[in-house]
Amino acid sequence: MAQATAAPASRDPRNKVYPSAAAALDGLVADNQTLAVGGFGLCGIPEALIAALRDSGAKGLTAISNNAGVDGFGLGLLLETRQIRKMISSYVGENKEFERQFLAGELELEFNPQGTLAERLRAGGAGIPAFFTATGYGTVVAEGKETREFDGKHYVLETALTADVSLVKAWKADRAGNLVFRKTARNFNPACAMAGKVCVAEVEEVVEVGDIDPDHVHLPGIYVDRIVHNPTPEKRIEQRTVRGAK
Repeated sequence: MAQATAAPASRDPRNKVYPSAAAALDGLVADNQTLAVGGFGLCGIPEALIAALRDSGAKGLTAISNNAGVDGFGLGLLLETRQIRKMISSYVGENKEFERQFLAGELELEFNPQGTLAERLRAGGAGIPAFFTATGYGTVVAEGKETREFDGKHYVLETALTADVSLVKAWKADRAGNLVFRKTARNFNPACAMAGKVCVAEVEEVVEVGDIDPDHVHLPGIYVDRIVHNPTPEKRIEQRTVRGAK
């Protein structure tokens, strides 16, 4: 796998759309990078970009993501091909291959309380190097970390998270990269986008610049470098539960 070049300037700041997921990742991804990947479970994951990342052959990756997909889908694709060396996650209970690799010592894992993971990404995007949180004090989460007492309460020092490349999913984008997310599919995506040196967004709809009301923009285009149009995502459901007929 060739080494990635420096973060490229967009060909046209008013048109960041690339013809395919593979084209959008070309020149960006490389071995041993850290990637921040949006999504919660299978909701709001950049599935086309994940598949293109698999096809790129990049290996030795560290993936920052709330979870690791499921077997055969989402980040589970990269676990199957052994392209992920380390996961920085909150919940990984839906992936048997993840479990097998971790218990066999084949995969590194850095567990985070979910709120801590979100704040570490937010801090990384905001340029805040570290912060104190009460979450995890007195547990294995705090082992090896600085702790301090403020107003009689104990806190753990957590460092910010940043990534070489962020892969995120949004509902709509204009060609300049202004993003709109849909309902709970927003989840970790804005924080992941802001934490990356370069951000690639997969979207279901692309509109012209000016078609999105500025008050409706959830993430400004300044944080987005490349866009991939995927109008028909699969949108799998992890565990479908329906109520029986009465």
